[in-house]
Amino acid sequence: MPYDVKDISLAEQGKKQIELAEARMKGLLKIRRRFAEEKPLSGLRIGMALHITKETAVLVRTLHAGGASVAITGCNPLSTQDDVAAALAEEGFAVFGWKGETNREYYDNLNRVLETKPNITIDDGCDLVTEVHTKRKELLKNIIGGAEETTTGVIRLRAMEKDGALKYPIIAVNDSKTKHLMDNYIGTGQSTIDGILRATNILLAGKNFVVCGYGSCGKGVAMRAKGMGANVIVTEVDPFRAVQALMDGYRVMPMGKAAETGDIFVTVTGSKHVISLDDAKKMKDGAVLANAGHFNIEIDLDSLEKTAKKRNIRPFMDEYTLNGKRLYVLGEGRLVNLAAAEGHPSEIMSMSFMNQALAAEYIAKNHRNLEPKIYRLPDDIDSMVAKIQLEALGVEIDSLTPAQKKYLESWSEGT
Repeated sequence: MPYDVKDISLAEQGKKQIELAEARMKGLLKIRRRFAEEKPLSGLRIGMALHITKETAVLVRTLHAGGASVAITGCNPLSTQDDVAAALAEEGFAVFGWKGETNREYYDNLNRVLETKPNITIDDGCDLVTEVHTKRKELLKNIIGGAEETTTGVIRLRAMEKDGALKYPIIAVNDSKTKHLMDNYIGTGQSTIDGILRATNILLAGKNFVVCGYGSCGKGVAMRAKGMGANVIVTEVDPFRAVQALMDGYRVMPMGKAAETGDIFVTVTGSKHVISLDDAKKMKDGAVLANAGHFNIEIDLDSLEKTAKKRNIRPFMDEYTLNGKRLYVLGEGRLVNLAAAEGHPSEIMSMSFMNQALAAEYIAKNHRNLEPKIYRLPDDIDSMVAKIQLEALGVEIDSLTPAQKKYLESWSEGT
């Protein structure tokens, strides 16, 4: 298969990375063993736009074991692990991606995946799906369904569904409990802090740490920052989430006020220009700005670029001098956990990618009965993922007795 990676000589190191991930992703490997026997994806072509990491490579191998041919590109210009991409290329997969792509190269690589004429799309952020629906409509006749990995992508897909623009069924993998509550909350919490520390080596204890957005990802980031001794401040536009943050023990205030107080800022909203130029002008000298949302639009970098003097300080850390104050933007405003670190731990991604693998199988088996809408994976599949993960971790839990099951299914027994 064709490929385009930064350096094919990195393949040996990439294989070691994938080996390390597989040792920690036993749940996904259990599904791979079943896939290898049953071949539920036999004859299907899968086109993927995911972060090309060692964990994603384990998913690629799993889908291939199930009988699919797989082509993959990155879903963010800074998230590809070049040694992993090289390893996949050497194994014969169609892989197109490298860390540091330009915007043009990013979209060229999306289209190189689409040239394989996929039957199933697996997306992280909805760029692949959008490209099909806007510029490659001739491919729609081949596509039986897709799956979406992240909150931002699901938001875009629901807008497509509302507008009647969606032309094939999509499984919102992000909405599975074993993805949303584990990957977004536990994974983003740890990996975002990891990215900030790798980029800056800053002390978190005692700092005013502003979390912009208190969804599942924001909750995870706030929890980990608090655990490292930071004073957490939350900004929100949703009243209920603001109340949640307040009851969780955090200060809640508008962004304009938080800008004057914060030492470290993390945007994790899925929205646009959460930190504006006016906010940046209010910040302290030395403030650190990072983004953990999918796209690099949460911080208004365009306005900052036009107004401030910029210089690179160290990898993934740029200094902007604005009105005599220095602000530090991490990872070019892109996902800091993947731009400056390695993304979520393998154990977390095992659950996320079990959902992806099972979503592909579900589409293969049920696509004739699915309309061009957004679907969740059935609850029994979600529960099965949790069960497999517990077994992989060697953890046992209780089960209902017959009497308990009968009680929970009846209404006659009361006080």
